Amino acid sequence: MSASLFNRAKEIIPGGVNSPVRFYEPYPFFASYGRGSKIITEDHDTLIDYCLGYGAVILGHAYFEIISAVKKQLEKGNIFCVPTENEVRLAELIIEMVPNMEMVRLMNTGAETTMHSIRLARAFTKKKKVVKFDGCYHGAYDYVLVNPGSSASNNSFNGNLVEAMNQTLLVPYNDLGALENLTKTNNDIACVIVEPVLANMGLIIPEEEYLSKLRRICEREEIVLIFDEVVTGFRLSPGGASEYFGVIPDIMTLAKSIGNGFPLSAIAGKKNIMELLSPEGTVFQGSTYAGNPISTSAGIATLEKLSSLKNELYPKLSRFTDTLSNGIRDHLRDLKFKASVNNISSMFQLYFTDEKIKDASSVRKSNNILYKKLFDELLKSGIFIPPSQFETCFISYSHDDDDIDRTIESFAKALKKVKDFE
Repeated sequence: MSASLFNRAKEIIPGGVNSPVRFYEPYPFFASYGRGSKIITEDHDTLIDYCLGYGAVILGHAYFEIISAVKKQLEKGNIFCVPTENEVRLAELIIEMVPNMEMVRLMNTGAETTMHSIRLARAFTKKKKVVKFDGCYHGAYDYVLVNPGSSASNNSFNGNLVEAMNQTLLVPYNDLGALENLTKTNNDIACVIVEPVLANMGLIIPEEEYLSKLRRICEREEIVLIFDEVVTGFRLSPGGASEYFGVIPDIMTLAKSIGNGFPLSAIAGKKNIMELLSPEGTVFQGSTYAGNPISTSAGIATLEKLSSLKNELYPKLSRFTDTLSNGIRDHLRDLKFKASVNNISSMFQLYFTDEKIKDASSVRKSNNILYKKLFDELLKSGIFIPPSQFETCFISYSHDDDDIDRTIESFAKALKKVKDFE
């Protein structure tokens, strides 16, 4: 069924997919529905899902309380393009959960939030340049498509405006010296934008004190620090990476887990910066679907659930991730693989390399052919991890002990096949 659907799709959808990360050889499976930790395909296969909408589905697919809230709102209407109380309530919840953020603007996608955050930083500082990190992915627009991660990592970006990309300065992640040198030679830097934990180059974790020192550099140089928490927001902890590492940015972008996968995002930030947004300020941002009742209903239900369950949910996610990661490490060790596993909170990824994974350069040295073989073997056994090495695996609240045990067993069998292939 998936093969025939893909053949139909190729005739009318460029590449047969609506986002390039969804394609893999020979063709992607097509999902029929999801329940909890599982995806059921159009081929009637049941897969334990570790892609989870690339981190969006933190509670689980079709989670009852989220779907119930959305159904209730659907009976009242789906869009009005005038303010609703839900928008206010959701903004209040975000400010309650995320440390030291004072104002919130709701949007739809992660790319919108990073784009407007950069625009805010330029208006606030009256500077032009943007600093981003090699391997960080912040959306599909010109300013940030400079050495990005995710499915954009292998593209040459025909059609991009080079003049816009030239306003972006690139530095390696986990290398404070490179950033220090850059700030000494350039006094026109408006902002530093960073995924505090890189989740679009596989999974790259900040070295000790890296983020706090990054914060100090930005304060010293009067540069706006933007945490792109599209992935990590509400996933690493109730207050995201900011709470997890105890580092407060000037602006934070949120998406994915904010609504358990419904199209919803937000910019949260300091009041003196956020007030620059129109209509109060002169930085324009507008959207027909921003703060729509369906997404805000999902967002309120999701954040209330995450808040009420935080003492159970986050320890469970970390425990499952540690158990699974350590199980994979044990099998890698037994097979004498040159490979490593990075994990933090509810996120993990495996790399076929003997080099420590600390930046995009070290990720690019890993063996993508072996990763693709692993993906294929796991899929045959009912385990769905992201098809690309440049993505991250996630665990949801709906995963259970049986899922983890079965996944470790499947990794053991798959890794043996990969070893034979090697």
